[in-house]
Amino acid sequence: MASIARCLRAARPSAFAAVRSSASRTVVARPFSVTASNEIRKYTKEHEWIDLAADKKTGVIGISEYAAKALGDLVYVELPEEGRTVNKGDAIGAVESVKSAADINAPVSCKITQINLVLEEKPGNLNQVPEDDSHGGGWIAKVQVDEQGLQDFETLMDSEQYNEFTANEDH
Repeated sequence: MASIARCLRAARPSAFAAVRSSASRTVVARPFSVTASNEIRKYTKEHEWIDLAADKKTGVIGISEYAAKALGDLVYVELPEEGRTVNKGDAIGAVESVKSAADINAPVSCKITQINLVLEEKPGNLNQVPEDDSHGGGWIAKVQVDEQGLQDFETLMDSEQYNEFTANEDH
């Protein structure tokens, strides 16, 4: 199965341009979230994100709004297995849309502690609120992060770098 990034490269140029232009206008503030404001969000080049809590021991993983829009209407989400320990880049799940299918990769080395079971019944939540890590949001998994995971985290892009990355059509 292809990664989210590879699926986006195969998207029609006109659809891709529409996603790119709307992604650059994304407002970062989330005024009504139950998420603590002291979390740090970073992104991968494969369009996954991780919110690392202030304790730097726990986090939440999901796919970016950019990826969700590019994939189109999601019809199925394969969730990771709770308790599983993964390395950065390991496939932890998958998404299928009306356009394509893509793997969801671990942005950092971590242990999966909880999965978003709501997505099994309502995969469309990933389209509606892909970067919301509240109860009804589109987050994929909650994780425990170790030292290697923290090192992996430092190599990821912050939101400004990610916006610049997605503005470039040739990735």
